[in-house]
Amino acid sequence: MRGSVIFQQNRALGYVSNHVPATVRFIEKRNENVVTTCVGKSFHVYGANSFRLIRVGGLHPEEISCVAADGFLTYVGCGSVIYGWRASTQLRKTYRGHGARVHLLLPFGKHLLSVDEASLVKVWNVSLEEVYLEVPFSNDQFEISALMHPASYKNKILFGSAQGGLQLWNVKNGKLVHSFKDYDSKIVVLEQAPALDVAAIGLQNGRIILLNLKFEESVMELTQDWGPVTGITFRTDGHPIMASGSTNGQVTFWNLEEQVIVSTLAAHDESVTSLKCFANEPLLLTTSPDNSMKLWIFDLPDGGARLLRIREGHGAPPKCIRYHGSSGRNILSAGEDASLRIFSTISETLNKSLGKASYNRKASKKHRKGEDPFRMPPIELFTSEVTRDKEWDSVAATHEGLVQVTTWSFDKCRMGELKLVPEVFQNKNRSDFGVSATALCLSHCGNFVTIGYSSGHLERFNIQSGIHRASYGKPPAHDGVAVRGISIDNLNQFVVSGGADGIMKWWHFKQNVNKPVFTLKLDEPIAQFGTHRESAMIAVALEDFAVLIVDSDSRAIVRRFTGHRGPITDLCFSPDSRWLLTASQDCTVKVWDIPSAYLVDHFRMPQVCTSLSMSPTGDFLATSYVDNRGIYLWANKTLFSHISLRVINPESEAPLMDLPATICDENTNVLLNETTNVELDDLEEAFDEINLNYESPPQLSQDLVTMSNAAASRWQNLLNLDIIKKRNRPRQAPQKPKSAPFFLPTVSGLDFQFDLSEGQNGLTEDGSKILQPTQVEQLTSFGKLLKEAVSTGDAQFLKPIEFLSNLGPSMVDYEIRNLSPLDGGSGSISVMAAFMRMIVALLEGNRAYELGQSWLGVFLKNHGRVIVEHEELRALLEQVELAQSKGWALLEERLLYGMGVVSSLRNFSA
Repeated sequence: MRGSVIFQQNRALGYVSNHVPATVRFIEKRNENVVTTCVGKSFHVYGANSFRLIRVGGLHPEEISCVAADGFLTYVGCGSVIYGWRASTQLRKTYRGHGARVHLLLPFGKHLLSVDEASLVKVWNVSLEEVYLEVPFSNDQFEISALMHPASYKNKILFGSAQGGLQLWNVKNGKLVHSFKDYDSKIVVLEQAPALDVAAIGLQNGRIILLNLKFEESVMELTQDWGPVTGITFRTDGHPIMASGSTNGQVTFWNLEEQVIVSTLAAHDESVTSLKCFANEPLLLTTSPDNSMKLWIFDLPDGGARLLRIREGHGAPPKCIRYHGSSGRNILSAGEDASLRIFSTISETLNKSLGKASYNRKASKKHRKGEDPFRMPPIELFTSEVTRDKEWDSVAATHEGLVQVTTWSFDKCRMGELKLVPEVFQNKNRSDFGVSATALCLSHCGNFVTIGYSSGHLERFNIQSGIHRASYGKPPAHDGVAVRGISIDNLNQFVVSGGADGIMKWWHFKQNVNKPVFTLKLDEPIAQFGTHRESAMIAVALEDFAVLIVDSDSRAIVRRFTGHRGPITDLCFSPDSRWLLTASQDCTVKVWDIPSAYLVDHFRMPQVCTSLSMSPTGDFLATSYVDNRGIYLWANKTLFSHISLRVINPESEAPLMDLPATICDENTNVLLNETTNVELDDLEEAFDEINLNYESPPQLSQDLVTMSNAAASRWQNLLNLDIIKKRNRPRQAPQKPKSAPFFLPTVSGLDFQFDLSEGQNGLTEDGSKILQPTQVEQLTSFGKLLKEAVSTGDAQFLKPIEFLSNLGPSMVDYEIRNLSPLDGGSGSISVMAAFMRMIVALLEGNRAYELGQSWLGVFLKNHGRVIVEHEELRALLEQVELAQSKGWALLEERLLYGMGVVSSLRNFSA
C-alpha cells in the first residue's frame, strides 16, 4: 500500500522563516522589493509591499543552509550541492563539487562564490556550471565565517574568520592582496558601508568596527550590550543611521555622526538573523528563528522605527489545534510559545494572532523591550464555540500547571480579562497549590464553561461574567483523581465527566448536581474525551491505548478499537460521525469506520502527531507534530473521487508518508532527488505522453447486456416504418421531367457511383457480349458484406453489424427487404441464412441488444413466408429462438426482482 487511502498531502500553514538569513532584491517588473526566506527544505518568496507569498521554491533533499540571489537566479546551498532556481520554481543550474556542507554564498557578477564548512572557496562560472577558481583555507588557521565584496574593488573579496583574521583576496588570479590585523573575537558580520572604502565588521563579543580598507584605519568602534552582533545594515535615504542586531532579538540604532545610540527596538523573541535596509527607503526588514518576518518604518517624531507589516507563525510547535466555525476556513492553534493564533485555510495573509497569554496584559506591554515577567505558561487545551462570538469571549483555555483558566475573544482577536478560578482554590490558607485545570468544555449556547481539575473537582462558570455557577458532586466529582474529559450535550441537559479512575459519570446540568445520574465503570483509566454532539457519541481514549465509543443517550459502550502501540495523543470525529480519527505516540494516525467497527485507513509520520482536527465540511484534516512549527492540511480524497475502502488489520504496519509542503497559487514544485536528475522539460514530455481521455471498451463483460450508442430513433420505429411513410406521403404525386438530354450509367446500390466496368461499346473486359452467371446476382452492399463474412469465417459479423448500425431507419429497412430473392429482392437464401447467423451472434454475445431485436423484427415481418418454405432457414430459426430465450431469461429475472423490491417498498408502512 502506498500512503493513505483517504487522505492526500495538501499544504503546510504557518511557516515564515528560520535561522538562515534572508535575501532582499529589487524586481523592476514588479516595482517592489522581493524577500526570500528559508523554511527547512524549501524557500519562500514574499513581496515587500504586502508580504504576500509570491512563490514557493522546490523541495530539496536536505535542510537548506544558505540562500543568495542575483538578478537572474536564486542560489540555494543544500548539503554540499548548490542549486540555481529561475523564478523560484524552475531548476536551471546545479553546482556539485564541495566535499563539505556549504554555508556561505555570494553572487559576484557572472560568477558565484561558495564557501563550505571546510573553508574551501570555489568560484563558479554561473552559465557553464564549472569551477573557475579554488582557494583552500585551513580551519585551524583561518576558518571563514563571513565574506563580502567591497564596493569599487574590482575582483576583490573580503574574508573574515572565526579566529578574528581579515584578508582581502583577488578572486581572478587567486592571490592574497592584503592581511589586516586580527581582532580578539570571531568575525560574524561583514557589511559594506555607504561610504567608499569603509566596511562594517561585527564581532561575536558585541563590538562593531567601521574599518577603512584603503588605509587600514578604524573609523569608529561601537559596542552593544545585547550580545553577539548578528547583523548590520545602513540607511541610505539620507540619514546617518546604522542598525545592528543581536542574539536576544534587540535591534540597536546608532547615529554615526554623534556615535551614540539613538534608540533600541525589541524586534523579535529570538536572535535577529536578517537585518536589511531597503535602498533609498525608510524601511527596515528583520527576520528571526522565531518564525516571523517584520517590516519597520522610520516615521516616528524622534526618528525611531515602528512596526509597519508583519508575517509570523508559531515561535514554538503547536500543542492543540481545532477548527473554529462551520465554514472550515479558520483553525485555532495554541503553541508552546504561550500564543493563540488563527490560521486561515483560504489565504495565509488572513492569519491573525490573539496574542500571548499574560497574567497582566497592560503590564506586559510595558516590558516589550525585555523579557516579559508576566507571561503565562503554554496553553495545554482549549475549547471554543461560535454562538456568542460577537457578544463576549468564545474561547477558554487551560495552561500547563496552572489552576487558572483564561478566556479569549475570537472576534476581537485578543485575550480576555477573566481568569476563572473556583473559590475553593482561592483560599490563601490552602495547601493544595499543585492543583491544575486538566479538562474543560464550552456549552453549545456559548454561555457556560465546565472545568475539571487534577484534584477531581468539576466546576461550571459563566464565561461572560466569570461568575461561578455550580460545583458537581459532594464530595468532588472524581475525588482524589484528575478529571480527564468533559462533554456537554447540545441542549444543556447533561454533563458527562471522565476521570483517571476509569469512571464516567452523567450529571444534571442545572439541578441536582450533587449526585451523578448514572455511572459507567471502565476497565482502564481515562486519558481524554472526544465528542460529537450531533450524534451524542463520546470517544474515550484509555491509558491502555484502546479507544471506546460511548453512546451518551443510551449510556452504553457501542464500539471498542485497539491497535495503537503508544498513548493516544488526540482524537476527533468526522463531521458525519462515520469515522473516528486517532493519533498516537507510535507516530501513526488511524481512521476507524464506526458503523462497521473496522479500521479502514492508517498512515505513519516521521514525528509524533500532537493534535488533529477534522474540518466541519469534511474536506481537510489538520495535524500538528512534535518539533514542527507548522500546521499540515490533508485533503479528503473521498470528496473528489470514488475511493473503495477495505478492512485493514489494526496490527499491520502503517505506510510511511511525508509531511505536506507549503504551496501557493502560482507555484508548481519540482522535487529534487539525488539519484535522479529531474528537469522541468522531462516532466512536461512525460505529461504529454499520458492519455487523459479514457475510452470505455465496447463491452465490459459478455454476461452483461450491452446496448449500442445509436440513437433511439434509429431502431424504435423500424416496425412501423410503413405507417410513417404513408402519413408523410405528399398530396400530389411527383411529376416526371418531360425530357432528359442523356443518362449516365450508374451502379445499383445505396452509394452513388458511375458504372465504369464496361466500355462505350457495351463489351466486357474480354470483349464478349455474353453475360456470366456471377454478373446476374445483384447484391446490395450489406448483402455483399454478409457473404464476405461467411466466406472469411467471421463468426462475429463485425463489418456487417457496423455497416447496418450507421444506416438510417429507411436504409435499414431497404437492406433487410432486399435480402430475399423473391418479391423483387436482389438477395439469396444463403445471404438470408448469413443474416440469421449474424442475429444469433448478436444475441449470444449480448452486443447491440436493442438493434438486434429491431432488425430481427423487420426480418421476420418481411421474410416469414420464405423462412417457412426453406429447411435451412427453419433450422436457423430454432437457433435464433434459443438465443432469444436465453437473453430474455437473463433480463426477466432481474426485472422481476427489481419490480418486486419497488412494489414492496411502495406498500411498506412504518
